[in-house]
Amino acid sequence: MAPFRAADLLRRKPVANVEGEHPPENLHRSIGLFQLTMLGVGATIGTGIFVALTTAVPAAGPAVIVSFVLAGITAALTALCYAELASTIPVSGSSYSYAYATLGEFVAFLVGACLLLEYAVSASAIAVGWGQYLNEMLVDLVGWKMPDAIAKAPGAGGIVNVPAVVLVGACMILLLRGVKESAAINAVLVVLKLLVLLFFVVVAFSGFHAGNLTPFMPMGVAGVGAAASSIFFSYIGIDAVSTAGEEVKDPRKTLPLGIVLSLLIVTAVYILVALAAVGAQPWTAFAGQEAGLAVILRNLTGQAWTSLVLCVGAIVSIFSITLVVMYGQTRILYAMSRDGLLPKVFQRLDPKTHSPDLNTYIVAVFIAVLAAFVPLDVLVNLTSMGTLIAFAIVSLGVIILRRTQPDLPRGYRVPLYPVLPALSVAFCGYLIIGLPLDTWLLFAVWVAAACAIYFGYSRKNSQLNQAQQ
Repeated sequence: MAPFRAADLLRRKPVANVEGEHPPENLHRSIGLFQLTMLGVGATIGTGIFVALTTAVPAAGPAVIVSFVLAGITAALTALCYAELASTIPVSGSSYSYAYATLGEFVAFLVGACLLLEYAVSASAIAVGWGQYLNEMLVDLVGWKMPDAIAKAPGAGGIVNVPAVVLVGACMILLLRGVKESAAINAVLVVLKLLVLLFFVVVAFSGFHAGNLTPFMPMGVAGVGAAASSIFFSYIGIDAVSTAGEEVKDPRKTLPLGIVLSLLIVTAVYILVALAAVGAQPWTAFAGQEAGLAVILRNLTGQAWTSLVLCVGAIVSIFSITLVVMYGQTRILYAMSRDGLLPKVFQRLDPKTHSPDLNTYIVAVFIAVLAAFVPLDVLVNLTSMGTLIAFAIVSLGVIILRRTQPDLPRGYRVPLYPVLPALSVAFCGYLIIGLPLDTWLLFAVWVAAACAIYFGYSRKNSQLNQAQQ
């Protein structure tokens, strides 16, 4: 084993000529602005509204609206930082690649570990909720639903979550067909779910009662912060956009535009849906309510078809977000493998589809196992932790890169620098503090495992280390 040198932890990949670093026969540039924006929206609008709302409202009361605003402001600040780095370093790997160019190899590996936690665990959390709406749809259609033993995860009355496994398998098959086909299908699914959510807002506002908004903040400021921390994983789409860096046309312009546009659409939809939902029924009714939005519509209208429309939208939505999050996971593993930090199996591409095939199989199995056997609340909080840390590192990366390499070509620059990047770090820190102790402990175990892998395998197999030999 090569002798340990502290300087190795800080070695950085050069940013210059980064677009020419990898040959054209690797990933293909086939994604335009509309598809990229829909990728971001598809990776964001999903569980945060369709599933997690039923855990966030009991934590904050009607003030969950403020929680979404707080999470949205944090995401907006981070999105501007992502836009600058994405226009400067337009490659696969998202914040992992940005950290490698700004903070060094060891920090980049830990960021990569956070991203793997963020993507794999969020995909699992998303898939867990699929069975809720599938069951609600079956009730509306045929008056029958799957037994809890196979429709729910352990901790929620189930033994193994079979619908979640089926969902992950379907997404895996689509991803193996290639990114162009996956992005096109995703764009159609995203437009459909936006129409369904618009339908929910219109119907829910017809039954809006101002009295449901009082008391507005029954759990106090702490409740608002706790809810914002738990739902922050809903903004994972910002990171997912930047994972497509090497498959986007004209990335220096398209990436920042796609990030900002997707965030604007998502935040507006989240706030509208949350306001309509808490105005349509008392906040105390959300606790333990499965398929919450569908139930609200059925209670308001007394018509099963309105609930059915919402269920179909949720099923489509959760499918599309699982698809995009799995896509992002495979591209991060691909980037880390190409840099020598993970085994070569993760960078093998199918010669016909140019998709990382073995990588996709491994990711699908891992996510399916988590979704089948781990409770939802544990998955949600772990995802928020990984997302927030990755976002904070990106914001720090903007500050560092501006100072160390001010003359780099940038397709976009964060306004009010360095105030906005610093605020982004501060907001992320505030939400991280609001996460429960068990999440911190599980995250510490994950980081310890990542350190063991880095010092046991990645440090000596790194491409940068090989170049130094």
